[in-house]
Amino acid sequence: MSRSDDPFDTYLLRVLCTLISEQSVSRTAIRLNQSQPAISAALRRLRVVFGDPLLVRDKNHMVPTARALQAAEQARSALGLIDGLLESGREFAPETTQLSFTLATPDYLAPPFFTRAVQLLREQAPGARLVVLPLGPQFDYEQALQNGEVDIVIGNWPSPPEHLHMSTLLEDEVVCLMDAGHPLAAPGQLTVERYLQAAHVVFTPYSRDQRGVVESSLGTMRVSRDRRVQCSYFGLAPDMLVGTDLLLTTSRHFAAWHARRLPLSIAPLPMAAGSMRFCQLWHSSQHRSASHAWLRGLLGTAAQALVLPA
Repeated sequence: MSRSDDPFDTYLLRVLCTLISEQSVSRTAIRLNQSQPAISAALRRLRVVFGDPLLVRDKNHMVPTARALQAAEQARSALGLIDGLLESGREFAPETTQLSFTLATPDYLAPPFFTRAVQLLREQAPGARLVVLPLGPQFDYEQALQNGEVDIVIGNWPSPPEHLHMSTLLEDEVVCLMDAGHPLAAPGQLTVERYLQAAHVVFTPYSRDQRGVVESSLGTMRVSRDRRVQCSYFGLAPDMLVGTDLLLTTSRHFAAWHARRLPLSIAPLPMAAGSMRFCQLWHSSQHRSASHAWLRGLLGTAAQALVLPA
C-alpha cells in the first residue's frame, strides 16, 4: 500500500520496516517507490520519534540498533493487523490495485516461470509491484512470512514446515545434465557406480533445513558423491558443464531448458529417487486474503509454462 491510499498514514512505520530489512536508504527508496531524499527525511523523523539513531554506519553498511529491531518487529505486527482490517470485507480488484507483493525464492526454476509470472502481472494488475528476494542459509523465511516481510516463499522441500500453508507448483523428475560430448551421455552409460565415481556440480543449500531428494536418496543408500564444484547460483551451474567432465543432478524442466540453449545432454538418474516438488508457502495470516489468493493463483498459472509436453 502506498502513502496516497493509506487512510491511517502508516507511512513512517512502513519506511521503518523496510529500512531495517534493506539496511539501505537507496534500496528502501526503490522498494517503496520513493525518492532517496524522502526516505532520508522519514528516517530523520523516525529518529526523533524513537529518540534513537535506529541505523548506524559500520564500515560500508548500515546496521540497525537493538531499539530499531524491536520497533520494526512491533511495527510489522501492527501493519499486518491494519492491512487485514482494511482488506477484510472488500473485494480485490487486480486491475486497479497498487499493492506491492514480495516473493523469496532461489533461482532454480527455469526462466519461463518468471517470464510468465511477470506477463500475467502486467496483464492483470498493471499498477501492482513485485519484489523478488533471494533465499539463502541466513534468510529466516519462516520469520519473514510471519512478520509480513515476504508474502510467498517458493522452495523445494521434501517435507515443508507443517505450520505453513502450501500448494504445489510443479512436481518433476530428477535427471542428470552433462556436456553433450561427455562419455556418460550415451544411452545406458550412466550407471550407479559411474555416477558415484564422477565429479559433480552441486548446489549450496538455500535453507538451513533443506535437504534435497538426491542427498536424501544417497543417504539412504549410505553412499556419497564427489561434490567437486559447489555453486549458489542455480542459473549459472549448467554453463559450468560445457567442455568439462562434471555432472549436474537437477529437475527435468530445468535441464531441458538449459539443454536447448547449450551443448548439453540429459540422462536418466541411475538410482531411484523421489520427484522434485516445487511449492509455494505462505503464513496462515494471509490465507484468506483476497489479494494473496490472487497472487497464489497467478503463480500457479505461471508454473504451467514449465510443464514439458508429453
